[in-house]
Amino acid sequence: MKNALILAPFSDRHLQRLRRSVRVSYESWLDSALLYDPEELARRLRRESIHFLVVEGDFVFEETMEQAPELELIGICRNALNHVDVDAATDRGILVVNAPGRNAISVAEMTVGLMLALAHRIADADAYVKAGRWDDPIGGYRAFRGTELAGKTAGIVGLGAIGRLVARRLLAMEMRLCAHDPFLEPERIQEIGATPVSLEDLLAQSDYVLVHATANEETMGMIAGPQLAAMKSTAYLVNSSAAGVVDEAALTQALEQGSIAGAALDVFEGHPLPESSRLRLFQNVVLTPHIGGATDETVERQSAMIAEDVLLAVQGRRPVRLVNPEAWERRQSRRQRVTDGPA
Repeated sequence: MKNALILAPFSDRHLQRLRRSVRVSYESWLDSALLYDPEELARRLRRESIHFLVVEGDFVFEETMEQAPELELIGICRNALNHVDVDAATDRGILVVNAPGRNAISVAEMTVGLMLALAHRIADADAYVKAGRWDDPIGGYRAFRGTELAGKTAGIVGLGAIGRLVARRLLAMEMRLCAHDPFLEPERIQEIGATPVSLEDLLAQSDYVLVHATANEETMGMIAGPQLAAMKSTAYLVNSSAAGVVDEAALTQALEQGSIAGAALDVFEGHPLPESSRLRLFQNVVLTPHIGGATDETVERQSAMIAEDVLLAVQGRRPVRLVNPEAWERRQSRRQRVTDGPA
């Protein structure tokens, strides 16, 4: 049997599936509170002859792979690939698989929850009751009158897997939708139930601006001072996608100036949010500690996907979620040369 090291959260059911075919060492980084130093990880991979490595929080760099000659596959329990040097893996014939859409439902639900928290001031009302300040039967009506989402306009920036799921939920709540996604045909946006618009028009029209753009060089800082200034003064910004897409300093300034009604954030440029952050000071801001994807179902989903692909690799078959097919071709060519033997 080959050896697997799983450093990501994994469900018991899929650990058992793997253990029927692979020797598994399971040490979720959420339980150990440990992220490996690349050199230390390399020593462990070499010492234990690890063939399959599964990560979520840990990074796997080229120097780690250089010292792990038995490594055949790296599984990333994320959609994003920035935790692994995919090019270096490809050069060495190491297969890389990921878990696309593992937390899409969870983040979509979180987005709607943040919107409701803003609209109905749920966090403030909870603190009000728990602090014993509800001493007047009608005090809550005076202090926490909110607004309904129905009839309002939500502008979705990015209609990937999460953005589409958010759209489906908001349509059921009788909201009007507009969306901006330069990688999606206008007809496709209309099929989802939203009106395709430019980013400028989205900002000007929306009561809720929902950021679901993938983090990359093009999207970093795409919601900055000018974009925030283009929003309605009664509008809210919700970011549960990626830190850096929204310029935190510009957002803080907009909140201080009262140029937008408020914001809800699940992602931050500092992780965790520094004590010095002025975002902590605003009553019209809801802050959550990056828990958009933190559900049992997310772990179950990523476990199912990664386990399936590891087991396919054990059988010598092509993984379903392979992100570097060139590595597969190299491995197949290498096997063919071994089978054919010297000419």
